[in-house]
Amino acid sequence: MSWTYTTLLALLIVLLALSLSPEADSAAVPSSIGSAKDPQAELPPPACTAGPLKRIFMKEADASNFFRRRSRRGVKSQDEINAEQRQVLAADERKREFHEEKRNEFENYAEEEHDEQDERTRESTEQWREFHYDGMHPPQEYNRHSI
Repeated sequence: MSWTYTTLLALLIVLLALSLSPEADSAAVPSSIGSAKDPQAELPPPACTAGPLKRIFMKEADASNFFRRRSRRGVKSQDEINAEQRQVLAADERKREFHEEKRNEFENYAEEEHDEQDERTRESTEQWREFHYDGMHPPQEYNRHSI
């Protein structure tokens, strides 16, 4: 039981350290700032990018504007629509080429099998004729392949 208390204490310390960190506040989205006003009017000047954490986290106003600008049902720009359409067309083209290649492979396989079956049938027919030929009458020319 003591290991659960130790684990819980360690998680509590990590949570406390993260909540007191100054970088944690800059990634949060404010609840009411600029909700009815123009979001561009409240933008602070861009922060300096001194450390790696400054490049990862954004200011509260920037984060709220980002989510306000691009919501779940937000309208996509024409460039985004065109890019998605190009991706769909490229995927369709790859799929079509794949299925065309598979169809060609199967057609080649079926043709080879058909040719081999014809060859086996011709050989067995010739063997049957040789076995049953009595030497008195000329061999029958029907069903023979002309070379």
